Amino acid sequence: MKTLLRTVSVLLIAACASGQTGEPPNPDSATFDSDGTAHIVRVVPMPSTVSPEAQQWLKEIEHQGPQSKDLAAIRAGVDEWRKKDSAEARKLYQVNIEETSIAGVRTDIITPLTTPEANKNRVLINLHGGGFILDSGSLIEGIPIAYLTKTKVVSVYYRLAPENPFPAAVDDVVVVYKELLKTYQPRSIGIFGTSAGAILTGEVAIKLKQSGLPLPAALGMFSTLADFSRPSDSQQLFALNGFSGDIAPQTSDRPHDERYVGKTDPKDPVLSPLFADLHGLPPCLLVTSTRDLLLSNTSIFHLALLRSGVNAQLVVFEALPHAFWYHFQLPETKEALQMMANFFDQNVGK
Repeated sequence: MKTLLRTVSVLLIAACASGQTGEPPNPDSATFDSDGTAHIVRVVPMPSTVSPEAQQWLKEIEHQGPQSKDLAAIRAGVDEWRKKDSAEARKLYQVNIEETSIAGVRTDIITPLTTPEANKNRVLINLHGGGFILDSGSLIEGIPIAYLTKTKVVSVYYRLAPENPFPAAVDDVVVVYKELLKTYQPRSIGIFGTSAGAILTGEVAIKLKQSGLPLPAALGMFSTLADFSRPSDSQQLFALNGFSGDIAPQTSDRPHDERYVGKTDPKDPVLSPLFADLHGLPPCLLVTSTRDLLLSNTSIFHLALLRSGVNAQLVVFEALPHAFWYHFQLPETKEALQMMANFFDQNVGK
C-alpha cells in the first residue's frame, strides 16, 4: 500500500489571523508570533500503529469537507446516519429495545436477551453525543454496552439546544436518575456517555453532589470536556474527523458553543465541572484518542480528578479521531467497548 502523506496546515490563533504575509512555510516547519501563537506545517504519514481497518477508515474520511452550518440540514444528515449505524449495532449486538418515558423524559430501555440474576439489580444510564444540538448515538452507544455487560441500559433523550440551552439537559437526566433511585440502589447505577453525553455525565454528577443526592457507582466519560471558559490545545489542532473536515481554531473570548451554554457563566461549576469540588466522585473511566479534538479536555479533567483523590482511569487510543468507537468495523472499537463494559462490571452493583 502506498504511504499516504498529508500536509496539515494548522493556524493556532487567539482572535484572528496575525496578518503575516509572504510565502507559506516549508513542510515540517513552525514559526511563532511574539505572543507564542504557532503557525505549523507538518507532513503526517499514515500511521502504521493502528489496524488496517483503521487505516482504511482514515483514508475514507480525509476527503470529508466542512459540516453544513444549517441546523436543520445537520440534524437531517445525522439522523440518517444514526439510523443506519443503530441498525448495524442491533445486528452485531442483539438486544431488546422499548421506547418509553421516565419522569416525563423520553427514554429507550435497552435490555440484553438474557440477564444474569446478579445483574438484574443494576442499571446503566446512557447520555448520547451530538454536540447538545442533536442525537448522534443514543442506540449506537447503548446497545453494545447493554449487550457486553448483560445489563439494562436506559438511554435518555434529553432536551436539545439551542431550543433548550443549559441546564435543561442536566435537569432531564437528574429527574430520570431520581426516578430510578426508587428501584435501584445508587451503588447499582452507572452513568456514561460520549462527547456531549460525556460532558453531561460530569455535569449531572456535580449537580447530584450539590443537591445532596446519592452518587452513582461509576461514571464513564468518553471524550469529554469540563471547562467551557477557554479553548484547549487539541481543539485548535483537530476537527471532528481529526485532520479532515472543518478545523476552526477557537478564540479565548468565544471558546464555547453558545447554543448550549446560553447565558450561563462559562465557569459555573455544574456547566464546567473543572471548577467544582470533585472530591468524593465515584470511579471514573475516561477514553479518548490522539486525534480527538477533545483529547486535551479529557486529559485536563482526568488530571483534576486525580488531584481530588478520585479513582480515575484514562485510556488514550492511537491516531484515531473523535468518538471512533461509533465505527464498529474497527478492532480498536471492539477493544474500547470491551474496556468500557469491563469498567462497569467491576464497579456497578458491587
